[in-house]
Amino acid sequence: IIFIGSIYILYKIRIRKLHKRQQELENLVQLRTSDLLEEKNKSDSLLLNILPVSIAKRLKSGEKAIADRFEDTTVLFADIVNFSELALEVSASQLLLYLNSLFSEFDLLTEEFGIEKIKTIGDAYMAASGIPDVISNHKELMVEFAFKMLDKIELVNRKLGTKMEMRIGIHSGSVVAGVIGKKKFIYDLWGETVNLASRMEQHGKPGKIHVSEEIFHSLSHLYNFEELNEEHIKGAGLSKTYNCLDRKKN
Repeated sequence: IIFIGSIYILYKIRIRKLHKRQQELENLVQLRTSDLLEEKNKSDSLLLNILPVSIAKRLKSGEKAIADRFEDTTVLFADIVNFSELALEVSASQLLLYLNSLFSEFDLLTEEFGIEKIKTIGDAYMAASGIPDVISNHKELMVEFAFKMLDKIELVNRKLGTKMEMRIGIHSGSVVAGVIGKKKFIYDLWGETVNLASRMEQHGKPGKIHVSEEIFHSLSHLYNFEELNEEHIKGAGLSKTYNCLDRKKN
């Protein structure tokens, strides 16, 4: 009887140890699952920070080569005037503060207007409207976005005590858009529309929204424009361009 009792006690101890080990393993699995879920959420969040939502979903679904042609979209370039000179006058931390303060405001505006930020190139900001989700009023949205950009730069100047100015250029047309890169993804645009939007910015004046004839003809019923002298635009030849001044009163 004593022997059987000892065996029973050892059995109970063994069972408790097994239950304890099982619980430890279950806790470990739950913890690991939680860690994996947290890492997945971080990865998804990072992907959404650098890619449009619809593009990120396509990439996660396993689509390898993402490239689309859009026949009608609007591209904007904005550039800080005399930025190179400013970079020589202030410290690196100040320069970063200026850029981050300004571009963060622009990023918030993209969410407000449904504009897609494409990238920043030094002190230049590139955005597009009508991609990757097609919308009919992309030209109007981009012009409104541009006016708000000018408001924001004034706000940042008052806040920081700076005197930054920007040239803004806008053009509409067809583009090819897609994802490039394997580890560091970027959603980018290509085509003559991109080049001409860049030329609009380069030929523009500080504080002005310089637009192509395409924008003028599409939006002349909504906005007041200033017609400029014809000039030679690389890739387009002798061209009429305009400054968009303000929205027409009803």
